[in-house]
Amino acid sequence: MKRYISFISLLIILLQISCNGLAPKNNIDNILEKFHDANSEYVMVVAHRAAHKEYPENSISAIKRAIELGVDIVELDARTTLDGNVVIMHDNTIDRTTNGIGRAEDQTLAELQTYRLKNTDGTTAEETIPTLEEALEVISGNLMIDIHIITASVKQIIEVVEKTNTNKQVLYYSSNNDILKEIQLLDESSMLMPITHSYQTTDSAINMFHPKVIHIYPSFYTPEVTDLIRNNGARVWINSLGEIDEKIRDGKAQEDLPTLLQYKANIIQTDEPELLIQYLKSKGLRN
Repeated sequence: MKRYISFISLLIILLQISCNGLAPKNNIDNILEKFHDANSEYVMVVAHRAAHKEYPENSISAIKRAIELGVDIVELDARTTLDGNVVIMHDNTIDRTTNGIGRAEDQTLAELQTYRLKNTDGTTAEETIPTLEEALEVISGNLMIDIHIITASVKQIIEVVEKTNTNKQVLYYSSNNDILKEIQLLDESSMLMPITHSYQTTDSAINMFHPKVIHIYPSFYTPEVTDLIRNNGARVWINSLGEIDEKIRDGKAQEDLPTLLQYKANIIQTDEPELLIQYLKSKGLRN
């Protein structure tokens, strides 16, 4: 009898917590809270083309692995097919990443999905090229997504985002400011990520887009630039792709990552999300 009463009491307490708005937040709520705190010391990790160390890049399995690893954002590349569907594909052709050939833009979705993606070791996987909609359905409620717009139709991308109700989770990235302006006109609430190349272009991007995040290059990674970004309520995005990821892979993260963090960059895009998360946790930067 006492155990039964204790169980009922526990249910009442949990119900009270829920009614008071103190119920545990789901994963995306936690991530978004951190993302919108521009001056947080918490360093967010982006899985470049999803977690593709063990799975094909830009694949559903790589996205699921990124969720398992606890990354904050996945970066995926968007292109439009011949029949107007948005698919996830980085290269100008599908030759490297699938067992097919040609440009995604020159083929229909049905044609593209007759091919199979390739694993990192070059073997053929069972997966096909995913659509943006399929990717967002998996990501919904779990992570933020950086949609790298390569040749995709902006209008169609926004339609897919609205259909999957992932507006709050999506960052739109392009090196072309005209594309970002088009997105801004179609959806005023969209979160844009411009890429800048100097203090002056950073200042211009802030005035133009009022972004929540700015992608910068290590070549002008200075305290002046990062202070400008953070003082305007945005996070600082920088890449560890290439040589720094090689160091991380070889167990030498300590050699270059402190330099990448010294001016308070607080979003890092990597091809080694699992190892980067381990390093950042060891330094108290993922608490």
